[in-house]
Amino acid sequence: MEHQRFARIKTELNNRYLKLLVWREKHIKERNFVLVLALVVGIISGFAALLLKYLIHVISGALTSSVAINEGNYLYLLWPVLGILLTSIFVRYVVRDNISHGVTRVLYAISQKKSRLKPHNMWSSLIGSSVTIGFGGSVGAEGPIVYTGAAIGSNLGSAFHLSPRVLMILVGCGAAAGIAGIFKAPIAGMLFTIEVLMLDLTAVSVLPLMIASVAAASIAYTFTGYEAEFFFSQSETFITPRIPYAIVLGVFCGFVSLYFTKVMGKMEQMFGRLGNPWLKFIVGGVVLSTLIFLFPPLYGEGYGPINSLLNGNYAQIFDGSIFYEYRNEVWMVILFIALIILTKVFATSATNGGGGVGGTFAPSLYVGCMAGFLFAIVVNTMGIAEGGLSVKNFALMGMAGVMSAVMHAPLMAIFLTAEMTGGYQLFLPLLIVSLVSYGTIRLFLPWSIYTMRLAKRGELLTHEKDKSVLTLLKIDNVIEKDFLPVRPDMSLKEMVDVISHSNRNLFPVVDKGGNLLGIVLLDDIRNIMFRPDLYRKIYVNKFMTAAPAKIEIGETMDAVMKKFDDTNAWNLPVVENGKYVGFVSKSKIFNSYRRVLKHYTDD
Repeated sequence: MEHQRFARIKTELNNRYLKLLVWREKHIKERNFVLVLALVVGIISGFAALLLKYLIHVISGALTSSVAINEGNYLYLLWPVLGILLTSIFVRYVVRDNISHGVTRVLYAISQKKSRLKPHNMWSSLIGSSVTIGFGGSVGAEGPIVYTGAAIGSNLGSAFHLSPRVLMILVGCGAAAGIAGIFKAPIAGMLFTIEVLMLDLTAVSVLPLMIASVAAASIAYTFTGYEAEFFFSQSETFITPRIPYAIVLGVFCGFVSLYFTKVMGKMEQMFGRLGNPWLKFIVGGVVLSTLIFLFPPLYGEGYGPINSLLNGNYAQIFDGSIFYEYRNEVWMVILFIALIILTKVFATSATNGGGGVGGTFAPSLYVGCMAGFLFAIVVNTMGIAEGGLSVKNFALMGMAGVMSAVMHAPLMAIFLTAEMTGGYQLFLPLLIVSLVSYGTIRLFLPWSIYTMRLAKRGELLTHEKDKSVLTLLKIDNVIEKDFLPVRPDMSLKEMVDVISHSNRNLFPVVDKGGNLLGIVLLDDIRNIMFRPDLYRKIYVNKFMTAAPAKIEIGETMDAVMKKFDDTNAWNLPVVENGKYVGFVSKSKIFNSYRRVLKHYTDD
């Protein structure tokens, strides 16, 4: 009886749900409905950002409340390892899915999964990253909150059976809301989605992004006040003679970003080769805890040290360190900060590689702040700049520089730095440093730290519309199988009989096992097919030719188009482990391309 009652309730709810969908389709236009969903996504993502920041603050505060300021603390050897362990157990036995590299996975979902993310992504990254970072993992919360917000948008859109084009917009809304909510930076949230995530935004799709970003930022302002995320008070005006130093800082930040990105990639490869998750945990835990013990500013997101440098209190970064007594010696400060810049990427990689959950967004901000401060204090110590450089200003400019280059998002870096610090008076130098840094890294790396992983596998949805649409096409959807196969031992007479039943002028030659041996073009035998005297004398194996190229099942459409370009062919055979499957034609790809392009840009 209880089971039947439950079934009736479930059926009734399904019926009401279907009625709601039908009512919505009849009474609310999709364009207007997207705006409503964008608002809902923004509000939910804003609260998710609040919850994530709160959990990190509570856990970190509880664990570091007894830390001594004027000496080393052996608890730094314990907490980060414990955090990675707890997160690993949670991910492995509760989530049972890989939730690391949140931004990259959002890009993958847009590129390869029609913008669909799993329901657990709405909460799993939030929990995993709060434990990882709260216990000292040297990563950021921004990647996980982007993943969380994108999953909220994707699943809310899927619940109303919206198309992949609309889902992509809602995924972007969730990502933008996540950034806007955690940094109180609505403009930066929009620009993050435009520069890092989106395929091709139009005027119509920008409006939902604005609504989601503003909604999330409003939630953050309402519950945490109107102060900027980082307290920055500009006490020294940026003057024209400092522009050359801003340009040099941009170049410096570009090379720092190149180092950060390259080492991150190498470390990820190293942890990938380890294989055994417990071995990864041991290696990651040892590296992370050792580095945090030696350099306590590496603990957690690092927002405390950033605030210290932005206010010129560089001595505070020695708090809790075994080097505390050297905090007032300039060259020791320079060495200490330089080592932090060099080791931050190892701490971040060890956190994620060892089983933690976190992003590289905050680490890039952190490294940028350190790099800008280091540049200014070295110049001042050497007495190069007349009157000296403002270490606070250059620390802020360094944040924009490294973030711009690491993420390949200069506009987002400029506005985010200004929004989260209130440093709008430094807009010109922020522009200079950000653009020069971005230009510097582009000379060496065409991909950002997020897109690099997908680009290597050919799974990236790029900002170039042609390649973007090609990644949405699948080889399985454009294979044509109405070509009549022939065998190599067929006579010309049998070949002519096959031709009489075919609508094609191309014929695959296969053996008894179905393996593709070659092809026969009608044009190649037109001069002999009407000569009955040759019907019993010539066989297919005499006039068949090799295929100009073969396409393997599973190849990316980008690779397929390259083969068409290299061979100048209009039809190429598709094989799977050597066995004939069908043909792909250029015209079929072009037709599918136009259909997908229209679908994703028709607002």
